[in-house]
Amino acid sequence: MAYMTNPLATPDQIFHKNSLDSLPTELRDAVFFSTQCLTQAAGILLQLPQSVTAQANVLVARFWLIEPMMSHEFSDVSAAALYLTAKIGPCPCTPRDLSNVYAYLLSKSSTFLPSPNSSLPKNIPDDYYQSETSYQAFHSRVLSLEHLILCSLSFDTTVTLPHPLAITYLQSMDFLNFPKEKITRRVVEYLNTALLSPQMLYLTTQPNGLAVAAIYNAAKDLGAKMPECEWWEVFDVDREDLGFLVVGMRSLEGWAEDMKGDGVLGKRKLGGMITRKDVKEILGSNESQQEEEDPELAMARRMDEKMREIEGGTA
Repeated sequence: MAYMTNPLATPDQIFHKNSLDSLPTELRDAVFFSTQCLTQAAGILLQLPQSVTAQANVLVARFWLIEPMMSHEFSDVSAAALYLTAKIGPCPCTPRDLSNVYAYLLSKSSTFLPSPNSSLPKNIPDDYYQSETSYQAFHSRVLSLEHLILCSLSFDTTVTLPHPLAITYLQSMDFLNFPKEKITRRVVEYLNTALLSPQMLYLTTQPNGLAVAAIYNAAKDLGAKMPECEWWEVFDVDREDLGFLVVGMRSLEGWAEDMKGDGVLGKRKLGGMITRKDVKEILGSNESQQEEEDPELAMARRMDEKMREIEGGTA
């Protein structure tokens, strides 16, 4: 059974993560969503199996439980996690291929997360051309982050995905008279989309719960007849947990549309991957709209500056 479970994040770890980031909730969710989407897009362009890409997504989420988001560039964390996962898997990718793919996805010519208010970008090769110096710098950052991810996770990179469990569960269900390809595809879509959830479902729920919730949602969507008994209990899932996961998975599509429409990602003029520079600019603009500094705090700050000037003069 140890190979069918994952180490789960505790409420204290989630709270510590939120306090460690010190970012507004909407902004933190936008960073998480765009980074997970970037990892998925890179995995597709590198022709990696979805199992490898999904494991990289989970490693990014686990890493950010320990390290603040703003410690490193988000795209570099994505690249390092994907490189690490592919290296220890059946389909390793070369650093050069990884560099080329991320250079394209982060360029102005990429169609990754386009802004709804902007026209489609033109494919200009110069936008994603990488010099040898740029490649070496990227490679150095990825190797450094790969080491940091391994140390932060205590070299435990094992990720049990719910996809194989879901297929096994489907084979034992009564509604398999429904076309297998349709319901299986829908289940996999739900499981892949759950990787983008700001609720971090893959860090708070065991694979069997995710598999059952995806099957339940897929059957509802397609009108497949489900067993009349409480079949989820056979797979060790409580009704309350199932209800939470079902709602979480079904609400994710609408949340993502809002995020890319009226949310943080949609308001960005150029679109594309959000960066640490973007986050700092957003935080700066928000701070400028706040009330003026408290008079007592301002006086204390000026006194401290004056004292430093006096100490500097006497030195």
